[in-house]
Amino acid sequence: MKSQPILWALAGVSLAAVPLTQAQAQSQTQEPESCQRVHFAEVGWTDIQATTALASVVLEDLGYEATSDTVSVPVAYAGMKGGDFDVFLGNWMPSMKSISDPYIEKGQVDRPRANLEGAKYTLAVPQYVIDAGVTSMADLDEHADQFGHKLFGIEAGNDGNMIIQQMIDDDAFGLGDWQLVDSSEAGMLAEVKARTQTDDWMVFLGWAPHPMNTNFDIGYLSGGDDYFGPDYGGATVYTNTRAGYVDECGNVGQFLQNLSFTLDMENEVMGSIMDDGEDEKDAARAWLKAHPDTLDAWLEGVKTADGEPGLPVVKKALGV
Repeated sequence: MKSQPILWALAGVSLAAVPLTQAQAQSQTQEPESCQRVHFAEVGWTDIQATTALASVVLEDLGYEATSDTVSVPVAYAGMKGGDFDVFLGNWMPSMKSISDPYIEKGQVDRPRANLEGAKYTLAVPQYVIDAGVTSMADLDEHADQFGHKLFGIEAGNDGNMIIQQMIDDDAFGLGDWQLVDSSEAGMLAEVKARTQTDDWMVFLGWAPHPMNTNFDIGYLSGGDDYFGPDYGGATVYTNTRAGYVDECGNVGQFLQNLSFTLDMENEVMGSIMDDGEDEKDAARAWLKAHPDTLDAWLEGVKTADGEPGLPVVKKALGV
């Protein structure tokens, strides 16, 4: 009979252990307090503005605080290395290789996944310049006077500008006496708009996805494989994070590992921002409301900041 109290005691211990195990399991779904705020780096490009807005809207509906700051590409990487930024959705490869890869190779920045396939990034001209016979970068210098010996880029420190400057430094295609014009995405496109209204010649950085491809009649120059990569600067865009972020912030990390975009998606959101003047988060929210099935893949295995299933919460917040 002495064994009966022992058995009851053991049973009591076993029963008492059940709530503890449940609590431990629940605590494993919770992230550190530092993960409740997700800080994105932006770089002044409408495509990254659009993708950052799409991600931010979903994270906010999950109960996180999503913030972003617009900086140059080098500052974005230095910021991820230093822990000032958590996420950057705009690692265009291979054009950004010289900037991003040193951080990644040293383990200072992580590259969890590709988020966009089929992009491109190289030099472009108005279609009437193509029609006049300028179809390759090798044709540019023959018409240097019509171009004013200028190659128009975007913000200083951008990888595309760096590639243009390298072409000038190398005297590639006879461009050694040409000048890079630093500007911004908006400034460069304003110049394109002004010049195409009078059929003036201009060569500039062009890329897809972007509304410039439908707002202007433009063409891309061949021959830049050694600088922008093959297939007219064919590009893949990657998600980058500060080192260890996906493991440290497992729930947000799962979302980032699920997150991918399409050319049509980005073109539509960018069009709402650039052409219709919508706030980027309003444009992102409207797109998601119109395409709620996108969330099924994005939120697979993702919970709210409080540990509840994420998909129904976000769909409810969007009203779908």
